[in-house]
Amino acid sequence: MTPPLSERKLLFLIGAVQFVNILDFVMVMPLGPDLAKNLGMPSSALGLVGGSYTAAAAVSGVVGSFFLDRFDRRKALAVAMFGLVLATASGGLAFNLPSLLAARVAAGTFGGPATAVSLAIITDAVPVERRGRAMGAVMGAFSLASVLGIPAGLELARIGGWQLPFYAVAGLGAVIAFLVLTSLPPFTAHLAARTGASAVDAVGALSFFKRPTFVLSFATTACAMMSGFMLVPNISTFVQINLGFPRDKLGLLYLTGGSISFITTRIAGALADKYGPAPIATVGCVLFSAVVYGSFIDTFTSVPIFLLFGSFMVCSTFRMVPMQALSSRVPNARERARFMSTQSAVQHLSAALGAMVSAHMLSEDARGALLGIENVAWFSIALAMLMPIFLYSVQARLKQAAAAPLAQAA
Repeated sequence: MTPPLSERKLLFLIGAVQFVNILDFVMVMPLGPDLAKNLGMPSSALGLVGGSYTAAAAVSGVVGSFFLDRFDRRKALAVAMFGLVLATASGGLAFNLPSLLAARVAAGTFGGPATAVSLAIITDAVPVERRGRAMGAVMGAFSLASVLGIPAGLELARIGGWQLPFYAVAGLGAVIAFLVLTSLPPFTAHLAARTGASAVDAVGALSFFKRPTFVLSFATTACAMMSGFMLVPNISTFVQINLGFPRDKLGLLYLTGGSISFITTRIAGALADKYGPAPIATVGCVLFSAVVYGSFIDTFTSVPIFLLFGSFMVCSTFRMVPMQALSSRVPNARERARFMSTQSAVQHLSAALGAMVSAHMLSEDARGALLGIENVAWFSIALAMLMPIFLYSVQARLKQAAAAPLAQAA
């Protein structure tokens, strides 16, 4: 029998899973110019590489919604992680754009369920009054991937070639997958509530789209992911080619931005618990829009690129952490993994759509600089400012649902 873990150790292990999962995705985008040079693909096609991963993760999320709640969450997570390891390693064997796309599709197929099951475990294990902090701690993996993973990946690519980061992440993922299987306790409490659940499972994710609170939660997620990933895949190329930022300092740029964001994930989670997720996420949306304007539309050349990029990371955190904390309150225990899987599908599909739309809107000049980035940025701002409408609607519906049993009892 696997001994139970403390909440802190559980969060650390799930955070490690998310670190590998997120790093596997985000490391590709800063390597864009290196991949374009070595695989003979245009820089503007990098959105397709990111989009292929997220599209596959979206499809696997929809498929996973039909069966993930039928299994011990520990076993489901271990299978997803081992699949992710093999798919990531295959990325290092790519020899052109189609082969790289195939490898990223395989990685996304396992990465989507890994995210869904991880968030379901956190929601199962952590009481609602501490869930904002817990989500902030686990989502700190995104910042940590930027602080440590992306600079390390860029340096490994510089030293040993663009393939080495893929092999390094796969090796780290294998270690984490083994720890999940050997250290994580079984998570089967949701199986006890499965009486009469077969009919619900038969329709999987489709049942959620008939419930307004769920639809509003998914709409919030879609706006957040699409607005972010219209820009994220193009940041490395934009700062290097358009703004003239040196390649050898790119790792330091991600290190600085990620370090700041890692700190603010904890702050955002604590503020969401204290003041409510919707107000904090709304502040994040407004600041995000201001930073996007100053970075991509009317670039504040007097402001250091380090400060602009760090602000972008911080504002993204203040949108995402409260949003995840709020969405975790939507489903009940029996449908939690199915909901998280569906939400993961929405996340990845929206990110894929954002990346692919930006790839369609962008072109490049003779020196490789991106053209049309201002239009992409305006589109991103418009989506970001839709988020507060959905956030407050979800929060209001959850309050009504919580008050209904008390009113009936009275």
